[in-house]
Amino acid sequence: MSSHTPAPFQTSPPQLSCYTLSVPAPYTLLVTINRESSRNAITVNGHWEGDLLWAWFDAEPTLRVAIITGKGPKSFCAGQDLLEQHRKRGGKAEAEGASGKVPTVEDNRPSMPAGGFAGLSKRLGKKPVIAAVNGYAFGGGFEIALNCDLVIASPTATFALPEAQRGLWAAAGGLPRVVRIFGMQLATDLALTGRILTAKEVEHFGFARVSSSPESLIPEALELAGRIAEMSPDAVIVSRAGLRQAWETASVERATQVIDERFARALLTGENFRIGIKAFAEKKKPEWVPSKM
Repeated sequence: MSSHTPAPFQTSPPQLSCYTLSVPAPYTLLVTINRESSRNAITVNGHWEGDLLWAWFDAEPTLRVAIITGKGPKSFCAGQDLLEQHRKRGGKAEAEGASGKVPTVEDNRPSMPAGGFAGLSKRLGKKPVIAAVNGYAFGGGFEIALNCDLVIASPTATFALPEAQRGLWAAAGGLPRVVRIFGMQLATDLALTGRILTAKEVEHFGFARVSSSPESLIPEALELAGRIAEMSPDAVIVSRAGLRQAWETASVERATQVIDERFARALLTGENFRIGIKAFAEKKKPEWVPSKM
């Protein structure tokens, strides 16, 4: 772990095979999809690992914001590991069935947890996650980015939903989210033709900011994360919940009411609100405490 971390983790992260973790800046978790040889495609086990990872991140008091990126210069995440799916559904699976092999618990569990692809594409969560897209964001990789709170893309990044070319559909929450973000007609173009969007195109639609260069992607993502980490952890959690509530509902006023009913009292009577207004009055930088929201 980086020496920048303000304190050791108070809880242990889960055991991971598809991701590596680091703390390159205070309060900031960097999650790297670590399967470069397969363009960072994610296995079924990787989805369940991700679900555990993001639950741990939300509960870990020393962390306030996360960044997810892909290992290597070419791929953020190319989606599902289709070779794994072929092995499971193809001749090998049929041969094992004919041999009378008893399925394991792992064989019988759903292919994805409630949090979706990498535990992230349908995650509700509590703390913000930034997608730092360093190359291909195809299929489930695009679905991850569609549900992240902020997206920063390398100039070489590309985005697509090519599932229909493989007899599938974007089943991890991508279809409704791409409609909400890009509109019906462009979403249809993406889902039904496999159209690939460039970084500049997604920036035009307000989906992402583009880094100055591929090399500056992570430093710029860390700068963005640092701005979030400087805010009140309570205020960040509540503000994010308010944004998501509005995104998920048709009523602006009802979204406002839900957040007020759920969070207002706890935030206004909490320690970080007291710290924030005291620091403002004294013209000092606030020293936040871990959120209890």
